[in-house]
Amino acid sequence: MTRTLYRNARFFTADDTAWADAVVVDGAEFVFVGTESDALSSDSVVDLEGRVVLPGFIDAHTHLLMMGEALGQIGLTDAGSLDEIQRRVTAARETSAGVVRGRGWLFDAIPGGAPTAAMIDAVVADVPVYLDANDYHSCWVNSAALGELGITRDTPDPIGGRIERDADGEPTGMLYETAAQQFAWAHRDATTTDEQRDAAVQRVVEAYLAAGVTGAVDMAFDALALEALERAERRGALPLRIAAHWFVANTGDDAQNLAQVAEAAERAGADSGTVRVIGIKLVLDGTIDACTAAMRAPYADGSHAAPIWPADRLLPVVAAADAAGLQVALHAIGDEASALALDAIEHAITVNGDRPRRHRIEHLEYAAPGTAERMARLGVTASMQPVHADPAIFANWAAQLGDDRADRAFAWPEYEDAGALLAFSTDAPTAPHAALANMYVATTRASALDPDVPAVHPQFALPLERAVMHATRDAALSIGDGDWRGRIAVGQVADFAVLDVDPFSEGSASLLTARVLRTVIAGKTAHEA
Repeated sequence: MTRTLYRNARFFTADDTAWADAVVVDGAEFVFVGTESDALSSDSVVDLEGRVVLPGFIDAHTHLLMMGEALGQIGLTDAGSLDEIQRRVTAARETSAGVVRGRGWLFDAIPGGAPTAAMIDAVVADVPVYLDANDYHSCWVNSAALGELGITRDTPDPIGGRIERDADGEPTGMLYETAAQQFAWAHRDATTTDEQRDAAVQRVVEAYLAAGVTGAVDMAFDALALEALERAERRGALPLRIAAHWFVANTGDDAQNLAQVAEAAERAGADSGTVRVIGIKLVLDGTIDACTAAMRAPYADGSHAAPIWPADRLLPVVAAADAAGLQVALHAIGDEASALALDAIEHAITVNGDRPRRHRIEHLEYAAPGTAERMARLGVTASMQPVHADPAIFANWAAQLGDDRADRAFAWPEYEDAGALLAFSTDAPTAPHAALANMYVATTRASALDPDVPAVHPQFALPLERAVMHATRDAALSIGDGDWRGRIAVGQVADFAVLDVDPFSEGSASLLTARVLRTVIAGKTAHEA
C-alpha cells in the first residue's frame, strides 16, 4: 500500500478527539489521525493549505433515481406564483419531446392551494404535463396527462391515495399519495428507458461528489433502481456506497404484503458490491403541507387523514421484517403515524424477542411529547431532514395545523436530550441535496432557499459540530456502518471532504457560499473542484 500524509489542515473528526491537523491514509484507511509531528512516515504528502476537512457526508435518506430525474426537470420551488409556474411550463414545452415534467412546486404558490388541470391546460394542452409537488407526495397533471393515464370519473381511489374530483365527480388534475405513485410515477417508470435512468444516476453521482457526499441511503428502492445502480457499478461509475431500503406498498392483502418483505430479504442476502439492500421502507402517512399526514388532532380546516397502513396490516409486516433481520424504516410525519410506527416496532420486539436491531422513523416533523423518549427506550433512530424546516417553505406547513403544534416543528434537540440516535439527511429531491446548505438550516433554523426570510424556531438550532456529527458519524451508525465509516479515525475508511472556507470560525453563513474542493472516497480523490 502507498501511504499518503495529508497535512496543514483542520480535520474535524466527528470522533472523541474532535480535531486533528494531519492524517495518514494507507490504501483505503486512516492509519494515523493527530498532530503532524507524530505522524507515521509516508510515501507522499498532500498540503491542504490550511483548509477545513470533514468526514464524508452520508445522505441517510434520499431517492437516487428520482433525484437524478429531478435534476433534469423544470425546477419550481422558487416559482412563487401560478403565473411563474405557467411561464416555466410554457418555456419547457418549446424544447420538450412530447411530455413536460417539473418538480418542486409549493401549495402556497397556487390560488387557494388548489391546483387544477385547467391551470396547466391554459398554457400547455397539447402534450401531457406532470408536475411533482415539493414533498413528492402528490402530482399535478393537465388534461392530456389524465387522458394518458386513463383516469376518468369512474377510476377508483387506490388504497392510501386520492384522485381529487370536482363537485360533479370529474378528476381535477391532482393525484395525492398512492394515486401519484400508482398512476403518474408508474407511467413514468414504464416509459423511461435504461439509457435515461443511467443518465439520471450519472447526474446524482456528480452532484453528490461535488457536495462532499460519499454515501447515501435510498429510501424507496425497487428493481429498476437496483439495476441502474448495478450498471453504473459495472461501468466503474459509482464511487458512492449505497445502502437501500426496499419499498413495500400496502396492497390490502397480508399475503402480498409479506411476499414483498420476503423479496427484500432475498435481495438483502445477495452480494451486490457497493449497492446493498439492508431493509424495507413503509410509508405510513402523507405530508402536513397536503393535509395527508396522520395527525391525532384535526387540521385547521377540520380534516383528518387516516394512516396509509392500518395497524392490522402493518404489525405483521414489521414483525416479519424484524424476524428476517431487515432494518425497518417507517415514514411518519404526523404524531398519529409516529405512534403507530412505535407500536409496530414494540410489537415486533415482543414477538421476536431480544436480537440486534436498529429500526428507524423517517421525518418526525410533528411528534407528540414523549415520542423521543419512547424511541430512545426502543433503540429507534430519528431520521430527520434539516432542509425540510427551511423557513421559506414553512408558512403553509404551519397554516395547515393552525395551532400551537407548529411551535414544536422539527424539534431535533428533543431526540438528543432523550438519548435517541439522530441521523440527518436531505430526502432529495423533496429538498436540495447540498450537504452544506443542510448544515446551514440545522445550525440557524434560517433559510438556505431565501436568506432574506427570518429564522423560525431558532431555539431548535444545533451547534455546527453536532449537526455535522448527525450527518456523518450518526448517519453511518443508523445503518450499522459506524464501526468502519462516518468518522476521521484510525481504522475508518478514508472518506472526507475538503472545504474552501472554515465555517467553524467564519460562522454558519459561510456554509451558503462554501465549496467542496475535494471529495475523497476510500483514499481516492473522486471529485476535485
